[in-house]
Amino acid sequence: MTTPAAASPAIPLRVGVVGLGWMGQVHARAYTRVAQHYLDAPLRPVLVAVADNAGDERLARAVAAYGFADVHADWRELVARDDIDLIDICTPGDSHAEIALAALAAGKHVLCEKPLANSVAEARTMTDAAAAARAGGVLTMCGFNYRRVPAVAYLRQLIADGRLGEIRHVRAVYLQDWITDPQFPLVWRLQRERAGSGALGDIGAHIIDLTQFVTGQQITGVSALTETFVKERPLAGGSTGLSATAGGPDGGAPTGPVTVDDAALFLARLSGGAVATYEATRFATGHKNGMRVEVNGSLGSAVFELERLNELQFHDATRPGPEQGFTRILVTEPEHPYLSAWWPPGHIIGYEHSFTHQMRDLIEAVATGTDPRPSFVDGLRVQLVLDAVSRSAELGSSWVGVAPVPAEVPA
Repeated sequence: MTTPAAASPAIPLRVGVVGLGWMGQVHARAYTRVAQHYLDAPLRPVLVAVADNAGDERLARAVAAYGFADVHADWRELVARDDIDLIDICTPGDSHAEIALAALAAGKHVLCEKPLANSVAEARTMTDAAAAARAGGVLTMCGFNYRRVPAVAYLRQLIADGRLGEIRHVRAVYLQDWITDPQFPLVWRLQRERAGSGALGDIGAHIIDLTQFVTGQQITGVSALTETFVKERPLAGGSTGLSATAGGPDGGAPTGPVTVDDAALFLARLSGGAVATYEATRFATGHKNGMRVEVNGSLGSAVFELERLNELQFHDATRPGPEQGFTRILVTEPEHPYLSAWWPPGHIIGYEHSFTHQMRDLIEAVATGTDPRPSFVDGLRVQLVLDAVSRSAELGSSWVGVAPVPAEVPA
């Protein structure tokens, strides 16, 4: 009896994660899934260390669950380690630029959660640093995970193949309701100095990137309005450095000001001539994670809804009249993007798989030395739109142009 030769072990990709809140845990789980599921991956992600200053029982449990070897209270100690290849940034937006710049200067690859930064100036600095680091083989990626949903990738493929014809209309909404209660505390996502913006940057960034990704077109101008419905909220742990209203407006617990938008709506034009509408709100009562994107073209239309993640609605206007109408495509076939690695047709996947696909693509890029997407340049493009929306709203919905960004930004 002949014993089969053992497979050569994959080279480790040593990962350090900054921030182990819920998004940091999603990323950590995704690295674990890649190592477990993609046995042919050219690199094997290894969770070496995490930086998080929470210091509580929740952090201890998370560290143990994902198998991190070390924990640092200061992210600078993590970046300084010589046994880490990739820094994964899962912190609030106010720290993205500082961490990314330090990691790139230390020669580490960087994955940074969206939005890339809290300002255009920070995003440009990060993009320039990424371009300079690329000359030394250091790679960067901005984490827009919804690009890796198979139905979204298939929608992009249909558009690129000309199945929708000339793109004329884009409609995108992202609806949540998790802060409709005025007693919900003043967490960091409701503070401009931490988050940069509210619903606009938190969930609006996703539909901005997604629509530009699937259409291959860039937003060139916007007319916007924003609104903050609940302007004072009870102080929460971590809401430090804020001027509190003693006793609150109703005589209750101390409160602080909400300094971001609760909802953002805007009209836009795309570089290919299409017109578009966008809505992002965390006050759409009854909607938990309701992202929907519809693209109308001269030859057909397509609709993706996140809460039906495995489906795509497609209308082929070239079919004979009696056969026309939207068709439900169950995106679970092995020929569909990403799905050859998973279950038999009809056996659906979920939200977490988009992150597993993201990490798998990043690992492939690092192994081959190719530029991962979305890049920091893609993140800058989104940041420019976020900035234009904010300025338009401040100017009473005036039209504000969005500066184009070349494919490569020189250092």
